[in-house]
Amino acid sequence: MNPSLARLAELLPPPLEPREKDWRSAEQALRVDELPSDYKELIRAYGGSNWDDYLYLLEPGCPNDNYDLIKWEDQQTEALDGLWEIEKKPSELEDDATRVIPWATTDNGECLYWLVRPERERASDQWTIMVNEASGDRWEHFSVTCTQFLASALTGDLKSAVLSSRFPLAIHEFRRLNAV
Repeated sequence: MNPSLARLAELLPPPLEPREKDWRSAEQALRVDELPSDYKELIRAYGGSNWDDYLYLLEPGCPNDNYDLIKWEDQQTEALDGLWEIEKKPSELEDDATRVIPWATTDNGECLYWLVRPERERASDQWTIMVNEASGDRWEHFSVTCTQFLASALTGDLKSAVLSSRFPLAIHEFRRLNAV
């Protein structure tokens, strides 16, 4: 277990039933060699889930179809392609070979992405995090993995100007997303 996932487990113990995934199918659908290992551990432990009644962790094949990673990636790719026609891309995305893949969203509509740069595409454990506000052009970049981001956000060690000031809650909440 990576240290960030261990920290999350201290804050909110994971459910007893791990979620197993067909990672190869998910990776093929996302057109990547491999998803980050910390994300795979996170999904195995927690699955698609809601954190502090605000942040939704996307899962490939999520029982709640609204938070399926593959569907989100398709929707966000299309939305961002349209957005770049009217807005300037953040500097991290100016290289046409660089892309983002969503891994979480919020109830306000912010989206958390992996930043996939061409030189790191095969080194998914080095993907960093981009956060985009729901109704605007603000983007933030964090040089951490998704589990580092989530653990640090929940402990207050990481601050985002884009995410809600009410996140995290003083007493953490977690719920696994199930079929609707």
